[in-house]
Amino acid sequence: MRKRIVLVIALMALWVLPGRSQDAKPPLRFAIVGLTHDHARGFIPAAANRSDIQLVGIVEPDRELAGRYARAFRLNTNLFYATLTDLLAKTNAQAVAAFTSTFDHLRVVEECAARGLTVMMEKPLAVSVEHARAMQAAARKGGVPVVVNYETTWYPSTRRAYAIVQEEHAIGAIRKMVVHDGHRGPKEIGCSADFLNWLTDPVLNGGGALTDFGCYGADLITWLMGGQRPTSVFAVTQQIKPDVYPRVDDEATIVLTYPGAQGIIQASWNWPFDRKDLEIYGQSGHVFAPRKEVLKVRTGQSPEVEQVPPPLQGPEADPLSYLAAVTRREIIPSGLSSLEVNLIVTEILEAARESARTGKRIEF
Repeated sequence: MRKRIVLVIALMALWVLPGRSQDAKPPLRFAIVGLTHDHARGFIPAAANRSDIQLVGIVEPDRELAGRYARAFRLNTNLFYATLTDLLAKTNAQAVAAFTSTFDHLRVVEECAARGLTVMMEKPLAVSVEHARAMQAAARKGGVPVVVNYETTWYPSTRRAYAIVQEEHAIGAIRKMVVHDGHRGPKEIGCSADFLNWLTDPVLNGGGALTDFGCYGADLITWLMGGQRPTSVFAVTQQIKPDVYPRVDDEATIVLTYPGAQGIIQASWNWPFDRKDLEIYGQSGHVFAPRKEVLKVRTGQSPEVEQVPPPLQGPEADPLSYLAAVTRREIIPSGLSSLEVNLIVTEILEAARESARTGKRIEF
């Protein structure tokens, strides 16, 4: 009997050795819905190398497209399903990451909300305010969180810029914000035909560069302004390459006005190089975020100083960590990723399209 007791105690000691968490959480079980958005190409390998999340299935009705992904990422074909209903009949998914056209976001949210699944979709939230409000209603009815994923949300420079401006108040009240986003064009950088088919469709994407890259600026500016809606929106769009993008704009500038401040969004499929940068000007200084890991700060009469912001940690570190924390109800979606901010983003984009069409400033 004594030998058995000693053995049990020894096994218990091994179980609680340092490094073995007694509160280890099971991995978040999530599914991917849609593969026509090329951002899925980065999401799948990122998920494969983690122990805190588990990809339990992929919904993609296009069998040829599903086959290409299976071969490219060496995925078991049993992981693929034609519909969300089929997937849920075989898996116990808790959340969904959507990589469909923007137009299809509403369908995905409605299907997932009815089943109690958290949804994260690639930016922007919606093609129209009507779609965005329908998503909000579905999410409320289902009691599920909805998260919008922007690349710039996970930039250390983005978060540190916000802290300097809105938490430390180091440059005084905001007077002007300028956001540049875009690249040489989706066709020019080699986006897949599946992606281009809807990205260059005015219905499925809700526009061209104005929607594709204008949403970044609308999201950042709304966040910096504390969720405030602008008082007016004015926009100009162009088709500089009508032979390449005959149905949508490829160049857009949007001006947002606020009491005491302006926001300028420059979205383009014509930049000579990729860019996602932010400039914030206050009463007594400026903060520039030219790259994700670099900040340039000037306050008062001091010279400009370049900073390297600290890496993001915990649930705020990346979209997968955020999705897991939101699904487990450890955090509530807020700021850049939140449904509330992105409803305003959708209002801004819709007003910008109307302004560009009519040539008039849209008053809010």
